[in-house]
Amino acid sequence: MELFPAILIGGPPHSGKSVLTYSLTQALRRRGVDHYVLRAAPDGEGDWANEAAQKLVRTLRVKGDFEPAFVDHVCDSLAGRHLPLLVDAGGCPTPEQERMFDYCTHAVLLAPDEPGLAGWRDIAGRHHLPVVAELTSHLTEESRLIERRPMLRGVLTGLERGATAAGPVFEALVERLAEVLYYDPAELCRIHNSLCPVETIIDLDRLARTFKVPFDGERAVWEPRYLPDVLAYLPERTPLGLYGRGPNWLYAALAFCPPPEPLYQFDPRLGWVTPPSVQLGQPTPDALLQASVTRQKAHMQIEFYIPRTYLDYDQALNLSAPTPEPGLGVVLSGKLPHWLYTGLALAYRAAPWVAVYQPQLGCAVVAYSAGPAYAVGDCVSLE
Repeated sequence: MELFPAILIGGPPHSGKSVLTYSLTQALRRRGVDHYVLRAAPDGEGDWANEAAQKLVRTLRVKGDFEPAFVDHVCDSLAGRHLPLLVDAGGCPTPEQERMFDYCTHAVLLAPDEPGLAGWRDIAGRHHLPVVAELTSHLTEESRLIERRPMLRGVLTGLERGATAAGPVFEALVERLAEVLYYDPAELCRIHNSLCPVETIIDLDRLARTFKVPFDGERAVWEPRYLPDVLAYLPERTPLGLYGRGPNWLYAALAFCPPPEPLYQFDPRLGWVTPPSVQLGQPTPDALLQASVTRQKAHMQIEFYIPRTYLDYDQALNLSAPTPEPGLGVVLSGKLPHWLYTGLALAYRAAPWVAVYQPQLGCAVVAYSAGPAYAVGDCVSLE
């Protein structure tokens, strides 16, 4: 018996699954339902796909293939989950890829028509997944709720990229999923923190309330201006554990607090991990982490990408990153997990300053500075 549920969001391609998943996770967070979204497709999109400007999203979005190793990666993540999950699945899984679904506990089906639903109904049946909801998606047809129990059925409209779902059908779905996914947040935190290898744990939501960071529902809306006071508040040279949701630049900035003491950060897929040690030097053509460098007047922008569209933590022990030019700041960018951003930020600690690009802000935030050019929390335009 799994400790935490994992709800598959399944349906044919272009049904609106990613938009629905984004809308669901935002609504569930506002209700205080702790969970994590696992993108079980190589082109799985993070929240940036809906929050960033759509022109930028088309630039950042990278298609990939379902390689066997990727399926293994998803299965391992599902099997070792540390939170309730929403699982955004690909639209055309092969029988080999379908083994991912054996690690799920429920399903929500979304399709533009009945044949599309029927195909995914068969998939759910093969993997013994109770179907929580069957929904038909249309761009223009009127939204309507057909049935609440025993299975939620209805028509959802307006699942366009850049928008969020709304209306009675969507709200009924949120209510149903909250019933399945909810765990007491205090109990979740207690379970996770009891496993942390260090004594001092920084809960980012508590930290946000200490500095009166506004919340959008249950999510802290961190802004770069909070960074200087936050860093001054935290203990120096103390082993730290970082727990909770926060932007990439916040994690990168906090990574500079404890050295030479260890830093641990909680990853919903991995549990407690330390930033990987990244060596400076040009990555080889077959390296698991690649980078492109753009030289600006005062800094180097280094955009990282993962050729195979995913990177196991266990594979990140011998990564390389381009060596910066002396005297230039470094801007890090790319669709990467937070544990890799902390490792990369620490690798560039000898640079005059290090910033991390966040698409939602449209700028890079200075996470570390050793000189007068920029202060921690400043924003660097990349234009």
